[in-house]
Amino acid sequence: TLAALVIGLMIASAKNTYDNQNSNIRQLGTNAVLVDQMLTKYGPEAIAARTLLREIIPSATARIWRENVSGKGGGSTFVISETAERFYSAVEGLKPANAEQTSLKSRIIQLTTDMGRTRLLVFTQGDDAIPLPFFVVLVFWLVVIFASFSLFAEPGLVVVASTLVFALSVSSALFLIVDLGHPFQGFMQISN
Repeated sequence: TLAALVIGLMIASAKNTYDNQNSNIRQLGTNAVLVDQMLTKYGPEAIAARTLLREIIPSATARIWRENVSGKGGGSTFVISETAERFYSAVEGLKPANAEQTSLKSRIIQLTTDMGRTRLLVFTQGDDAIPLPFFVVLVFWLVVIFASFSLFAEPGLVVVASTLVFALSVSSALFLIVDLGHPFQGFMQISN
């Protein structure tokens, strides 16, 4: 029962990591759409910023997945792309002609800042949800438990079948932990 409790807590931790990253990715997408709509509403002066935003989205998406699949997220230095710098400069360079444009520019800057903050969260939370040494100790512990079952039980069809079912259950849980701990790859990856 203690093993089940530990595995359950590890699944919850990995699921929390997955949910956080999924939420961050959805937030980035939502903010990008809002910024694009506000730039459209701003007027023709914002066409250059909209064009840059539309250049950023595919490259940023590819970069997020590349960083997290290769394992570079969270551990290396984050570098802002040149296109992102140009986009932010284009937004900062907008000259509002009326109160509506002033309000829009302020909201666009706020959303753009939120996008940058969320992007940094995705980058810094790219580490493994479950530390490898802890996972290795858990697997070793489960192997010892399995070995003790086979030492004290008479070999028979029921014992072998129940041990196989238990092993399948535990290995499925461990697979789930590993898969949820890497939300940008595997069977249950975040949609891009």
